[in-house]
Parts: sequence; structure tokens; C-alpha cells
Amino acid sequence: MLRLRGSARRGVGIRILSAFSVLLGLVSLTAGCGQGAPERFPVRVLVLTMFPVETAPWLARESLPVTIPVAHVRDPLRCAPNGLCVAVIGQGKANAAASVAEILNSPGLDTANTYFLTAGIAGTSPRAGTLGFAAWARWVVDWDLGHHVLPQSAPDIPHGYLPYDDQGTNVFRLNQDLVNRAYELTKALPLMDTPEAQENRTHYPGQATQKPFTAVCDTMTGDNYWAGAELSEEAEYITAIWTKNDGRYCTTQMEDSAVATVLARHGALGRYLSLRTASDFDQPYAGQSVRDVLSKFPGAQAAAENAYRVGSAVAHNLLEQPR
Repeated sequence: MLRLRGSARRGVGIRILSAFSVLLGLVSLTAGCGQGAPERFPVRVLVLTMFPVETAPWLARESLPVTIPVAHVRDPLRCAPNGLCVAVIGQGKANAAASVAEILNSPGLDTANTYFLTAGIAGTSPRAGTLGFAAWARWVVDWDLGHHVLPQSAPDIPHGYLPYDDQGTNVFRLNQDLVNRAYELTKALPLMDTPEAQENRTHYPGQATQKPFTAVCDTMTGDNYWAGAELSEEAEYITAIWTKNDGRYCTTQMEDSAVATVLARHGALGRYLSLRTASDFDQPYAGQSVRDVLSKFPGAQAAAENAYRVGSAVAHNLLEQPR
């Protein structure tokens, strides 16, 4: 499956640094306000990106003058005075979990009522999505947990996958009302397409006439890059097992199970949305080598743009809601 990615101590010094950073960002935007910066910056919507390609549209099109460093997170949060923030959490489950945990535990941030939104690119099956399409996940499923064997070495094990005991992180069901709300807000948004994506689709059965669209389906997290029709079918099989046949696999990425795990342990899973847009197909087309498909992402430009278009529409709607 293809993926492109994608404590703080409570010392006085860190609190002063965080507050001072907020003050510097706000002073030019809040003329006439005689109050100092709050000790804890209230984050209302936190957009989670994994690497610069995903982050760039947010920095280019949103006014995010407030810079807030978080201990042990490589890049500082970039925020607007209204509480919209963008955080780069890194690629892979370990980086994502560590970064989100540090943000939630930061003494300079108030995340008690924060909405969390992953806005990143992903792979997709040509049976489930298309290049540039956007998917709101209902279920977040972990690919790695379980026994993976070569099917030819154990023909009695379907798709070479044998589930192991539920670790409490194998699958997460996201807030259906919130997912439905996000979809209704964005289902009619026009999405970007590119000549490169259009040309690549022509090599896959049923894809030649496809255009990017917005959907509700389900996402799978795994730390390894993989590609191939058999592995794509395995992803569908694993999704069916852990969702009891309710989920429909459509995107693959490397972080969202980790994000969901940290948010669940902080009581914030109900305020989490996972948005993924497709930069590539999870398998080569007929005649294409696996090495070639692993090195090319023909939908990357459209995916990065559409993650911003769809994600920002929901982020701004959430900002308008009363606290």
C-alpha cells in the first residue's frame, strides 16, 4: 500500500515562553486590547499534517501569525488568534503519537475543547477511490497488529493474515455525527484534478472517466510502504474483520491509528476527524513495475490541494460554532 507522508515539563520558563509567543503574534492584531496574552492559548481547531507538502497550503492561505513551540515537537504550532492551529506531527505511528501527546500535555496550550483534524494524503485502491478524491473516515483500522504470513506458506490462512488479540488500538469508530456533518459540508465542493492524475487513471480499469469526489469510507494505518493487488485485498479483509463487516477500506496512511489512540486516552476521540486525499493507487497497473509505482505519486498535487480545500471548509465551520 502506498503512503506519502505523509514531556513538556510544567516549568515556569516554558509557560512564560509560550505566553510571550502568543503575545507577539496577537499584539499587531488586537489593537486597543489592554490585556496580556493568556497563559494557555485556547486551540479551537487543530489541523494535523505530517510533512511540508501537506502543510504548505495551510501556511500559504491562512493567516497564522502566532508561533507556539511545543517541547519535543520538531516544528512549532502555527496559529490564528481565533484558535485555528496547524501542527506538523511527522510521518509514521511513533512520530505521530509522540507529537500529539506532547501537544495535549503542553502547559502553553488549552486543548480541552479542541477539534482535531488530520488533513493528509494517502493511497487508495482503484476499486474504492480515485486520484485526488477526499475521504472522511468512519473507521480507523491498524494494519500492523496481527500475524502477517506469506499466503503460499500457509494457504489455510486467508490473505496471509491471522488476527491477534485486540490491543485496544486495532480499530477506532469515529464520531458518526461529526463525520456526517463534515461530509455534508464538503460533498459538493469542487476539487482539483491534474493532467498527470488523469493520464495515470487511464491505465486502470474503470478509472479513465473518474474525477475527484468526496466520500465517506474508511482508512487503514500501517508503518510500512506496500503495493500490490493482493495486499490491497488483504487490507479490505483486515478492515472487514475489525469492523465486523461494517467498514469499507478506501485509503491507506501511516498515522491515524496513532492519533486516535492518543486522543482516546485523553478523552478527545469524539472530536477527531480523519480526512485523507489520494495521491496514488495502492497497486501498479498492468505492465507497471512495483518499483515504479512506489516512486511515483501522480495525484500528489491534487491530493495536497484537495486536503486543504475540504479540510479548511470544515475547520472554519467548526470555528464558527459557539464554545
